[in-house]
Amino acid sequence: MPAYLIVDVNLADPAAYEPYKAAVPALIARHGGEYLVRGGEFEVLEGDWRPTRLVLFRFPDRAAIHAFVNDPDYAPYKALRLSIATTDSVAVDGIA
Repeated sequence: MPAYLIVDVNLADPAAYEPYKAAVPALIARHGGEYLVRGGEFEVLEGDWRPTRLVLFRFPDRAAIHAFVNDPDYAPYKALRLSIATTDSVAVDGIA
């Protein structure tokens, strides 16, 4: 069953984020993931949530999301992201 990773990234230093943006797509692809949304304009239709920068990924399943997040090759990029941004993320199963 496909699974989706929804991320809201609030960047403090967009220039410092460039190495992350350059390197991470290959790691996502390694785990069968693909970008569906990467930034861009959005519109809040209901509620109080005010995302900053939305990113949406599709993976083969939730295990693939965990494999990506826990990949040792991702660790330095995750540390970089955490040093320059606040992030909220959710993994959710799709419809088979």
